[in-house]
Order: sequence, then C-alpha cells, then structure tokens
Amino acid sequence: VQLQASGGGMVQAGGSLRLSCAASGRIFSMYDMGWFRQAPGKEREFVAAINWNGDYTYYTESLKGRFTISRDNAKRTVSLQMISLKPEDTAVYYCAARVSRDNHMSRTYDYAYWGQGTLVTVSS
Repeated sequence: VQLQASGGGMVQAGGSLRLSCAASGRIFSMYDMGWFRQAPGKEREFVAAINWNGDYTYYTESLKGRFTISRDNAKRTVSLQMISLKPEDTAVYYCAARVSRDNHMSRTYDYAYWGQGTLVTVSS
C-alpha cells in the first residue's frame, strides 16, 4: 500500500489543522492505520491509531481530547483532526499502515508502510 499525507502547514497556537492520508494499492480495509510524529532532534512517537473498520481507536494519553483519528474505507483515507494546537505539537506527521491484527497499535515497528510526512508548525 502507498500512502500520501497532506494537510500540514503553519498555524498559531490554539488553532486547528486536519491532516489526511490517502492510500492506494492493496485493499485499504485490511490495514490498521496510525499517525506518528517526529519533532526536530527527537525520536518518532506514536500519536493515534484506528483499526481496520474504524470501531477501535487508540491515542497517546497526552493528546486525548485534542486529536481525533478517523477513516473512510470507501475513500481510502485516514484523517487526524487536531485542535487547540500547541507549539510542542510542531513536528513532521507521518501516516502508517499495518496489516490488521491485535489492538496494540502504538508500536512503530509494527507498521510496514509509511507516508512521506507532512510538516505541522505551531507558532506561539
């Protein structure tokens, strides 16, 4: 599966952005989808994930309530709605896919497919 992330940009603190990831290739609904981010000088970290049919989501605890992941299997897209953005949310955001299995969806190494990343910059 090939992934293309979009929607990044520059926003002021307190603002919102919606990231999208379009998938092509193999059957989209066989994959769990995740969003990860990597800030300058830091390791890539898990943000959120959603299972293959959208009935289970999982978030990094600190982002709950501000970030919402969703998917549309008919459109082969996964989105990340971000509100109340903070300067510390500045990072390159990556979408990723893994063949659906268990609900432990935060492990970077479980994801075999990655998009190219989209930069989110939050100014104070």
